[in-house]
Amino acid sequence: MKYSEIINSEPVVLVEFFAAWCPHCQKMMPVVEQIKLILEGRVPVYQFDIDEHESTAGKAGVESVPTFLIYKDGNPVWRHSGEIDGDMLLDKVKSYM
Repeated sequence: MKYSEIINSEPVVLVEFFAAWCPHCQKMMPVVEQIKLILEGRVPVYQFDIDEHESTAGKAGVESVPTFLIYKDGNPVWRHSGEIDGDMLLDKVKSYM
């Protein structure tokens, strides 16, 4: 599936760009897994390793990892780079639902 199809797959989509070697990304992994479970069936969560998806990260304007993006109706409505509290991230996603 192309990135444009992914961000248009549901009314609200959460995307994370990460790197396996990034300690901040590693700290966020269990947080993102928990958010995936909470949002299951309502908001899809997609994760892209920037080393495997360089062109996708470039198109999304990702300059650091982890970077979280929320898309609403295919349009980017929120972006955060770096670690973020799980509750804050979840509240932000819910605010666009």
